[in-house]
Amino acid sequence: MRKRAQRALWLSVLLVTTLAVAGWLAVPDRPEGLRSTIAREFPNVRWVDVPTLARWLTSDSPPALLDARAPAEFAVSHLRGAIWVDPDQPDLAALARLRPRRVVVYCSVGYRSAKVAQQLTHAGFEQVWNLEGGIFAWANSGKSVFAGGHAVRRVHPYDRVWGRYLEPELRHSGD
Repeated sequence: MRKRAQRALWLSVLLVTTLAVAGWLAVPDRPEGLRSTIAREFPNVRWVDVPTLARWLTSDSPPALLDARAPAEFAVSHLRGAIWVDPDQPDLAALARLRPRRVVVYCSVGYRSAKVAQQLTHAGFEQVWNLEGGIFAWANSGKSVFAGGHAVRRVHPYDRVWGRYLEPELRHSGD
């Protein structure tokens, strides 16, 4: 009986290791490949690229920015003026005041924000966009990020797998 339990334990460890490696390999090497992957799951979500968003932010009617990352990620840095929203359960009623404005949602790379953008669209928001490449693309292109009202240099990398899309010198190490 003991050998059977040991064999089951080793098989479990092997399975978990295999799944972890497969998850690592399933992530595209280049962030450019993410948009098509995310768009397949959220086909009705509109996208905005970094240069276009930068232009919109300096216009007479800048969009509202919604950060759909975890609170710890938002605390490290975010786009200036961004409002944090729970990526799992955004408070659509509280966001209703933004309905007449253009809204751009972002997260690390665009998946969680696409989910939120889709929910906003289904709730009747007509001007919703997802930031292509998320805050990683924003920071990688040299655009400013903020914390506590001050420009900072670092971005929360989410984890080691997704953090590969963020330039190494921009990755917050948690120190």
